[in-house]
Amino acid sequence: MKPLFSELYKDGMSHIISTRLSNAYLIGEIFGMLCFGFVIDKIGRRTGIMFATLFLVLGIIIATAAHGETQLGMFWMMIVGRGVAGFGAGGEYPTCGTGSAEASDETAYVRRRRGILVAMSTDFAIDLGFVVAGVVALIVLAAYDERVSAGVWRISFGLGFVLPVTLFFFRIRMINSTQYRKHAIKQRIPYWLAIKRYWKPMLGTSLAWFFYDFVTYPFGLFSSTIIGQLNPNNTLTQNIGLGTAVNCFYLPGCIVGGLLMDRIGRKQTMTLGFFLWAILGFIIGGALKPIQSILGLFIVLYGIFNSLGEMGPGVATFLCGAESFPTPLRGHFLGFAAAVGKAGSAIGTQVFTPIQSSFADVEKGTQAVFLIGAGFAAVGGIVSWFLIPDRESDLESEDEKFRRYLEENGYEGAFGESLVEEVKSTTFRLDR
Repeated sequence: MKPLFSELYKDGMSHIISTRLSNAYLIGEIFGMLCFGFVIDKIGRRTGIMFATLFLVLGIIIATAAHGETQLGMFWMMIVGRGVAGFGAGGEYPTCGTGSAEASDETAYVRRRRGILVAMSTDFAIDLGFVVAGVVALIVLAAYDERVSAGVWRISFGLGFVLPVTLFFFRIRMINSTQYRKHAIKQRIPYWLAIKRYWKPMLGTSLAWFFYDFVTYPFGLFSSTIIGQLNPNNTLTQNIGLGTAVNCFYLPGCIVGGLLMDRIGRKQTMTLGFFLWAILGFIIGGALKPIQSILGLFIVLYGIFNSLGEMGPGVATFLCGAESFPTPLRGHFLGFAAAVGKAGSAIGTQVFTPIQSSFADVEKGTQAVFLIGAGFAAVGGIVSWFLIPDRESDLESEDEKFRRYLEENGYEGAFGESLVEEVKSTTFRLDR
């Protein structure tokens, strides 16, 4: 909706407000990831995902109904709503990341295909949301005969209410995974012992996620802006449509990356994706002038650039974050790594416009962004290769090793859900 806001609210829509609209959601996500990462390890995956959905719906309602005495006041109300929605969406990361990984551990047949299954239920779903958001905006614009109107963005935002509300009725019937019911630690969590054992994968997954989000989120969020700058004569519909077309390239990258994770390994796929991403970024940045003179060529290369990011770190961050840590603290560590990643996306979104604006020539500003992004991608590849472990795909093995490690270091806490909770869970499954 940013291109529409720029036309509709010339007095209130500035570079600062534009950045804050993006960062409000991202900062909300950071708090949601940290909070829900803690909650789902303490009180369960099912409870966490239900509350995450409720916050998401509340934020959508506030943003859709945003009003103010001035345009600036309306945007601040929208920023608040997006922050609340971001808090709920942030909760989706640890809940869905842990839930999908643990659900795929139930049988050996499914476990062998965990890479593609987790890729489809996490990163592919996120990227499909980017594409559908653009398609929805185009449909709503068509319904308004391409007239710039407040109804376009309010309807587009409001339609986001439908899916989470629908999913809530399915999520309320979920149960906690077998791994969680068996290995959960709800009291006296041994944080220091866990950090001593898992500091290296925690550092690796967090930094890899940071570098990935620092590069991919600004490029994804500003795809319509970039294309609009390279083609200043395009209409609003054309800019949104071309941006959506570019976002479609995310999807095959997720599928290829999911298949590669099952074939060559998680960290191997992440490292390969980072380096291919960096190489293409340097090529586009170095030869931007001849490339951007042919719009079709630029869109294809830009789309492949985004696809390579999803093929490697995009899909592997979730699974590496889930498999590198034991079940009792999987939510904590995965939520923390995702939060560090979102900090990277907030920083990347914040610096994207100033970097472009610091150059008098738009082409040179876009070129600088590509080259900087490629450099960060290369560093991400180095981090993922040296700091992320090549873990066994069997979650139970790591859980048993962690339990023995705690016992050897004198830990005497209880594992698993209480007897009452186990009975309730069993009864609920029988009722279903």
